[in-house]
Amino acid sequence: MVAFGKKLKESQIQEWQRYYINYKLMKKKVKHYVGQIEAADEDRHVILKDFSRMLDKQIEKIVLFLLEQEGQLARRLSNIEERVDALIQHSDGSNVNDLQEAYREVGRDLLRLLFFVEMNAIGLRKILKKFDKRFGYRFTNYYVKTRANHPYSQLKQVFKHVGISAVVGTISRNLADLQDHQGSYVSIYDHPALPLPDPIIDSINAAVDRLTNSTNFLQYLGKHALIVQDELPTPSEDHVLDDKYHFMSLLLNLANTFLYMVNTYIIVPTADDYSMSLGAAATVCGIVIGSMAVAQVFSSVYFSAWSNKSYIKPLIFSSVVLLAGNTLYALAYDLNSIYVLLVGRLFCGLGSARAVNRRYISDCVPPKLRMKASAGFVSASALGMACGPALATLFQTRFKFFNITFNEETLPGWFMAFAWLLYLLWLCFSFREPPCEDDNKNIPHQEAKNGLTETCVIENGFTQPLLISSREEQEDEDQECDPSEEAEEEIHKPVTSVVSAYRLLTPSVKAQLFIYFMLKYAMEILLAESSVITTYYFIWSTSNVAIFLALLGLTVLPVNIFVGSYISNMFEERQVLLASEIMVCLGILLSFHMIIPYSVPQYVGSALITFVFAEVLEGVNLSLLSRVMSSRLSRGTYNGGLLSTEAGTLARVIADGTITLAGYWGMSRLLNVTLLPSLFICIFSIIATCFTYNSLY
Repeated sequence: MVAFGKKLKESQIQEWQRYYINYKLMKKKVKHYVGQIEAADEDRHVILKDFSRMLDKQIEKIVLFLLEQEGQLARRLSNIEERVDALIQHSDGSNVNDLQEAYREVGRDLLRLLFFVEMNAIGLRKILKKFDKRFGYRFTNYYVKTRANHPYSQLKQVFKHVGISAVVGTISRNLADLQDHQGSYVSIYDHPALPLPDPIIDSINAAVDRLTNSTNFLQYLGKHALIVQDELPTPSEDHVLDDKYHFMSLLLNLANTFLYMVNTYIIVPTADDYSMSLGAAATVCGIVIGSMAVAQVFSSVYFSAWSNKSYIKPLIFSSVVLLAGNTLYALAYDLNSIYVLLVGRLFCGLGSARAVNRRYISDCVPPKLRMKASAGFVSASALGMACGPALATLFQTRFKFFNITFNEETLPGWFMAFAWLLYLLWLCFSFREPPCEDDNKNIPHQEAKNGLTETCVIENGFTQPLLISSREEQEDEDQECDPSEEAEEEIHKPVTSVVSAYRLLTPSVKAQLFIYFMLKYAMEILLAESSVITTYYFIWSTSNVAIFLALLGLTVLPVNIFVGSYISNMFEERQVLLASEIMVCLGILLSFHMIIPYSVPQYVGSALITFVFAEVLEGVNLSLLSRVMSSRLSRGTYNGGLLSTEAGTLARVIADGTITLAGYWGMSRLLNVTLLPSLFICIFSIIATCFTYNSLY
């Protein structure tokens, strides 16, 4: 993988070359600054001021050229508009195709401009990150804070442009008008959801979405899965991944995700009753529920490592272990053993193949389908979370068959064992193992030797190069490199150890992982102790608890639709993050038993606030995490998905242990004792967000 400086030079649009960020000069400046500091030749404040001035000049150069190009596009659109008016006056439809092509030509030039802005934006992010790393100073926080919020901010023009949106709107509206020239007039402003079939509009919208904070429901869910996209994707990857992709195999991975989430939550409404049936205290349900998470801490690592070599083998192993674990869980009743019950749940945790599911989507699904597959992963998880407790309401029966007891406590285990047996048969007959990585690893390397760099636009299903430049023309003085640039050349090499992964965790990444830990802890406390709390205070039946949990689970997708389609378009993600943390904190505060008697409206209302805003927080948190996390954590065993899974699983383990320990203080104190850690962790996460707020820009 070539360094970014060389990639930037190779992919530049030649006639615009002088307007790009001078990445090589700035990289040399950073190296020079480090030398000055080490030799104590220059004051830090002088260096910061000098580097800030140089960055300002680079951004000003980019923005002025951007405005100039937008003006040229606007003039061309105005000229075409005059031709359209003449066409309408004379009712002449013979030139419609020519006018449509003229608008598409402007659209193609706009795509070139968008690519220009995107490359410069990436360059700015990288040089700021390099400066922080080499200089040992949080300069990015200072620079973003002083520039982004200024009324004359030029930084916003690079990252949050305005003029380009107006050009996109003009092209979209006029193409729609020309397509409808023969029939009734339909405006895109009257019908904002009206589909525009022209491929150039889809390409422009995709480029704009990459460059701005705006999103949609599909993208929001995809980021929720924390399947990190490459910052600069190479077109050659599509061909390699098309050979790996198999729709039925993807469906089996999504089914595995769904069944595992059902398996996790199907026992929650009855775990306390099952514990008491076996002679344990009701609060032992925390250990029963949490034992699955304990095993998942270890299973996530070995499944992630196993998926480097195979996908079907770990999925088969997962299914067999889950089949055995659920069988043991169900048999514990007749064996009258709490230990068999716990072993069964441990087996279920050892069968957690979510790391494999994520890895398959990341490595085997083509980039053009990866966002949809990621959204499917999140939707399957949410649906499983809702279906688990809902299914528990169907098992209100009791009978014996061959001296084996089937009741509301054992039927969840028997049901899941049967479901995993069916899944195992489906897996063996339908899954297709992708070709080995070694078979394709030389393809990108061979293409790199050809010396051709393609900047592509997907139009009408074909890849069309906007720029092809020869390698010989680029091999001038760019041979010089520094140690940091050599490290950057290996940006796509996966991390191979825990220590290496930890070294890549910046303060922003650590803060986001801590927030993820907090929200999972708060949600686990709420869900895992719901049966015990509602039985103690409100004398709810198992069916009532199951319906309550199912309704909470059903809020996941509507909340994500609302946030992904509306809220994330109106506010920055960091603003939504902080607001959601505050609301989760408010929900926890309202949950405390301070007023006597403790009422159903107080419990349900506070639980709804906590759960809904924790869901909002999870989506925004993982979206930000995918942006601030190093690209090296997008692949390999110790990837970003594994780190977030471990943080969330550890939170669940501690939360479930807290419930069991709090039971020793008595049922009357259980609620407040378990909520106190949630409150303190939430407050600390808000403080961490405030400290890293500017780095999330």
